[in-house]
Amino acid sequence: MNDASYSMVICCVQVYCRIRPLGATDEECCIEMISSTTIQLHAPDGIKANRNGEYKETQYSFKKVFGIQTSQIELFEDVAKALVDDLIHCKNGLLFTYGVTGSGKTFTMTGSPGEGGLLPRSLDMLFNSIGPLQAKRFVFRTDDKNGMEIQGQVDALLERQKRESNQQSTVPKTPSSKQKPDPEFADMISPEEACKCEGVDEDSCYSVFVSYIEIYNNYIYDLLEDMPIDPIRPKPPQSKILREDQNHNMYVSGCTEVEVKSTVEAFEVFWRGQKKRRIADTQLNRESSRSHSVFIVKLAQAPLDADGDHILQDKNQVTVSQLCLVDLAGSERTSRTKAEGSRLREAGNINQSLMTLRTCIEVLRENQMCGTNRMVPYRDSKVTHLFKNYFDGEGKVRMVVCVNPKADDYEETMLVMRFAELTQEVEVARPVDRPICSLAAGRRHRNQAFRDELSRRQEEHPGGSNNTGDGSVLNQLLDSLPALPACELVDPTDEQILPRLIEVLERRHRIRQMITEQYTRTANTLKSMLQEFDGHLMAKENFIHEQRGKLGEKDKIMFNQKNEMDRLEKKSKMLEYKIDILQKTTNIYEGDKRSLQQELESREQRLQRELSERKRMEARMQGMVSDTKHQWEKECERRVNAKQLEMQNKLWVKDEKLKQLKAIVSESNNSTTSEQQRPPDKPQRNSREKDQPRAPEKRSRSPLPTTGTPIRPHHRRSHSAGGQRWVDHKPLSNLDLDTVMQPIIPNAIKVSAASEKALSKSHKYVLTHQELASDGEIQTKLIKGDVFRTRGGGQAVQFTDIETLRQECPTVSSRKRRSSGDGPGQHDGNKMDWNDRENRVSCPHYCPSLIHLGWSKTAIRFCHDTCS
Repeated sequence: MNDASYSMVICCVQVYCRIRPLGATDEECCIEMISSTTIQLHAPDGIKANRNGEYKETQYSFKKVFGIQTSQIELFEDVAKALVDDLIHCKNGLLFTYGVTGSGKTFTMTGSPGEGGLLPRSLDMLFNSIGPLQAKRFVFRTDDKNGMEIQGQVDALLERQKRESNQQSTVPKTPSSKQKPDPEFADMISPEEACKCEGVDEDSCYSVFVSYIEIYNNYIYDLLEDMPIDPIRPKPPQSKILREDQNHNMYVSGCTEVEVKSTVEAFEVFWRGQKKRRIADTQLNRESSRSHSVFIVKLAQAPLDADGDHILQDKNQVTVSQLCLVDLAGSERTSRTKAEGSRLREAGNINQSLMTLRTCIEVLRENQMCGTNRMVPYRDSKVTHLFKNYFDGEGKVRMVVCVNPKADDYEETMLVMRFAELTQEVEVARPVDRPICSLAAGRRHRNQAFRDELSRRQEEHPGGSNNTGDGSVLNQLLDSLPALPACELVDPTDEQILPRLIEVLERRHRIRQMITEQYTRTANTLKSMLQEFDGHLMAKENFIHEQRGKLGEKDKIMFNQKNEMDRLEKKSKMLEYKIDILQKTTNIYEGDKRSLQQELESREQRLQRELSERKRMEARMQGMVSDTKHQWEKECERRVNAKQLEMQNKLWVKDEKLKQLKAIVSESNNSTTSEQQRPPDKPQRNSREKDQPRAPEKRSRSPLPTTGTPIRPHHRRSHSAGGQRWVDHKPLSNLDLDTVMQPIIPNAIKVSAASEKALSKSHKYVLTHQELASDGEIQTKLIKGDVFRTRGGGQAVQFTDIETLRQECPTVSSRKRRSSGDGPGQHDGNKMDWNDRENRVSCPHYCPSLIHLGWSKTAIRFCHDTCS
């Protein structure tokens, strides 16, 4: 194709819809034609019941809608006629049918006998328009690189003779238009329906080339390729590849291109390839196409020379345009077709290629509507890759959507409608070709008129001499000359006839010279006039050519300005849309801001009220605290005074009891006949413990009094008598009470102060602590715990138990009771019983005095062991 263009035309993809009749009259219909451009889809009752009325009635608009009564000629007039006209005027075109399987796509494209489809009618219109203007065979020749070459008349004649001799020896000769056509497609188009294009350039020669391919399982096969027949080992057809020519147009490399000279010959070539196309019988279509078929009509044209007799032998003057007629295979659901094996694979590849086409359309629409620059995935499928130039601005694109109105195809039809609606919004930039020949128009007509006049005159004077020129002009010249005298000589001595004859001949010679000179002068004058006219004509043509160039530049500038205006309009619309969105967002934010401000003000007011209320409460609470503090100070002072008085009374009572006990012991010792020797003196204790009897050194038995029955004490073995290593911590301030029940810890490390070195060698820890009880006695507490290592490398003690050791004389409590009743004199001082008791109570406790050593706070169970 010639890429020389001086302006572009923006047009949307034109989508048409054709509704096929129902197969049976009792079938449910889901499509209604509202107008000549709109259809409406009704959801079938079954789908409404299954989807709870989800589907509603939807309407779709097209360039034009063709109902079930539309004839093939009406469809061709509205859809394909303009594409054929563009083909003749050096513009490319793409027409494809789309729809679900069984919707009538192949019938729309091919037709049937008596009802030719879009393809045969396009071929018929093309040959009706350029029939007498076609060049002889092999004058145009393809160069296998999507280009075209021109041969001379002699070379073309030699190649024709060579091809004819080869065809006679191998295959039958290709039928010409004068032979009887094949009955299968003879009646496709009636003579009454024939049409032709107006405004065909008669100063050019044309030649038509056709090729037919199919895309099966995403592979391209040549349907016109002659394969050698091998009945023993038949070879499968070889797939073809796509290539890009020097003008960046896609073409099928190695594809067969046949030069045809008539509609019958072209359709015969199409029918030969149609028989090789892959079709199969499915549950939805008896002859379902299993591949996408592409019939390419390529028209080559070149201008005639200045004489209008021969084609210009200049390759740059050749213009090639093409029209692609595509019959896409129908989309189908395997759940309905019940396809298996190879049919299932075919259906998957068909659906995948159609999905890729849909994706490309969506990306193109997004790029044009939103101003994005996303890459269109043409290479994902052979169909989209082959026709990517058309969507990028190399021709007009039209689509015929075929639909089946039966209710079973409702869901598939709705998807097809959505795709068609999306396709209509895609804009395609189409180039307008610029005339490339500056020769004067009407060259063919003038040459033909000259030939006709020359033939007519030759027929009128068949015996005219070629040396004397035209016979009629010669006769007129002879009639204007003097008549010759009688030339008969009777006597050899006659001297009158010869001189008269010589005189007449000389006169005729002079007249002839005068005529010749006059003719020469007239011819020179006419020649100068013709040269002057040719100069003026060339000047006019140059001026027209310059004006056309300026007009092309102006058109290009206008086109660029129009594109810029369109771009700015789209940008303006986009900005207006964004401004609208921002305005709405701003209004929403302002509303939120006002509501938040109101809420903030209400919360501030509530906070001020709460602060004022809090201040009042603080003032009131401070008054209450001061009053309560004053009351408690008085109460504590009263309780302290009462407690001091009570403790003084208790101390006085104890002193009195000790004095009485001392007196009793002294009397009993004096009255005894055998006085036992008293033990050596012990270290002195305080005044309340000085005169009390001491316990023996052994712990295995309780001390026996001088009189009375001994009582065996029942006590539990100490927790500290385990087999683990202990640290026995006894401060230096502790006193030795010489009690019977004392802890004996074998293998213990005895320390007087806490030592980390000792803790590192032991597992248990015990602290002996002495304090003054409420009754004035000294009680000993054994605080025990477990030693464990810490993360920092030190040791920590977790306290687990406390044992409390107390000593108490049972007679004291009895004397307390008697002192209030019978008096102390009723007590038998010789009977003194010592009772050992052990009480254990558990409660949680923390040792705050050991926190400074880094030991963890744990729950400590108190066990109070009481010894009397």
